Amino acid sequence: MNQSQFDVIIIGGSYAGLSAAMSLGRSMRNVLVLDSGKPCNRSTPFSHNFITQDGKAPDLIRSEALEQVLRYPTVQYLSEKAVSALKNEFGFSLQTENGQSFISKKLVFATGIKDQLLEIPGFSQCWGKTIIHCPYCHGYEFRGKKTGILASGAKAMHLTPMVYNLTKNLHLFTQGESGLEGQDLIKLKEKGIQVWDSPILKFENEKGILKGIQFKDGSFQEFDAVYAAIPFIQHSPIPQALGCELNEHGFIQINQFQETTVSGVFACGDNSSPLRSVANAVYAGNFTGAIINKFLVDEEF
Repeated sequence: MNQSQFDVIIIGGSYAGLSAAMSLGRSMRNVLVLDSGKPCNRSTPFSHNFITQDGKAPDLIRSEALEQVLRYPTVQYLSEKAVSALKNEFGFSLQTENGQSFISKKLVFATGIKDQLLEIPGFSQCWGKTIIHCPYCHGYEFRGKKTGILASGAKAMHLTPMVYNLTKNLHLFTQGESGLEGQDLIKLKEKGIQVWDSPILKFENEKGILKGIQFKDGSFQEFDAVYAAIPFIQHSPIPQALGCELNEHGFIQINQFQETTVSGVFACGDNSSPLRSVANAVYAGNFTGAIINKFLVDEEF
C-alpha cells in the first residue's frame, strides 16, 4: 500500500473522527484523518456530560485525543481541508484544498454541522457561552437562573419541558407569531412561563456573558442564559455531492451500521445525529470504526 492509498480516509478530526481513527488504528488499519480545524463547538469554553472529561475545555479533549490516536503507527493526520471525493474502482478518490490526492477503500464523514447564527447584535459573542443549545451539555450550570428559550412552535415545546426541569424562572421568546396551539399556551400559562412575542433587538453582554435582552418594543430584561433553537447546514458539501441523502431534519441519513445511502461511505457525530454532545460523538466514532473494520475483514477473509 503506497503513501496515498489507505484502507479508510476520515474527513473530520474532532471527537467522532478521532474516535473512529483510534478504533481503526487498533485494528491495524491504514487510516488518514483530514481536518480543517473548525470544530462546531470551538466557541464553547467547557464540555460537560462526558464521564472522565466533565468540565474540560473541548480543545484540550481534542488535543489529548489526537496525541493518543497518533501513537498508532498506521494512523496519519493531515491539517488540510477535503474539497471533493469520487467513487472509483479501488473505492474512493479524494482531493484536498492544496491539491493533494488520496484513495481509500472506505470513507468516513465526521464533518459536523455549521450553525446558522442569528444576525442579532450580541448573539454570536454569546453563542456557546450563555446562549446555548443543549440542556444536557450546559443546563446544569444555569440551573435556577433566569433563562429564556428562543424558539417557536414544536421546537419551543420540545425544549421548554427540559429547561423547566432545570429552572422555573423561564421565559419563551417567539420573535413574533408563536406557532403554538391553544393547549400549549394553556400549559405554558399554568407553569408560569411568560411568552414574549416582541422581536429581540440586542443581546447585551460582556465578552459573551449575557447581561440582558433589549426588545424592539423598547423593553429591557436581565437574563442569565438563553437556549436558542437555530438552523444548521452540513459543514461539508462533499457527502451530498457523492450522493449521500439527508433526512427530513437535515442530517446525513445513516443505517444501523452508520453507513450512508452510498455504499462504503459512513457518517458519525453531529452531521448524522440530533444528539449533539462530545460523548455521543466519541461513541458514534468508536462504533463506526469497529463496523468498518468488520466490513473490511469480511471482504478480505
